[in-house]
Amino acid sequence: MNTIARLEPFRGLSTLQDQFNRFFNESFRNHAEESALTTWAPAVDIYETPNELVVKADLPEVNEKDIDVRVENNLLTIRGERKFEKSVSEENFLRVERTYGAFSRSFSLPNTVNAEAIAAEYKNGVLTVTLPKREESKPRQVRVSVNAASNGK
Repeated sequence: MNTIARLEPFRGLSTLQDQFNRFFNESFRNHAEESALTTWAPAVDIYETPNELVVKADLPEVNEKDIDVRVENNLLTIRGERKFEKSVSEENFLRVERTYGAFSRSFSLPNTVNAEAIAAEYKNGVLTVTLPKREESKPRQVRVSVNAASNGK
């Protein structure tokens, strides 16, 4: 009796494909984890009231001493750094999704902002920068008086 051997020329190809997939997945995963430790841009809300502009930035786990707020040439710049937690060994992390490292956000300001009266407060992981408007740029209400004696005659 003759044994028939089935020819499968692509059988070994699937394992080669799996090896390539594993290699690239590990390479990209390591790169993504490294980039999470290097740059990030905190979320910011900006709103306007009749008297001021307000910028709120989410900076959780950033030390107040690591935050720098500057206004130069009508440009508000918020810089800082969120440092990676060293109390836990990197090998013990199963997943790292939050980003760490230095950050910088810049925003153009209108000429109506009084740069001399800017204030910043950091509370509960939120930086609030208050940018008061110049007195001359605030809206004013003008009373209109109607003279009853003049009826257009």
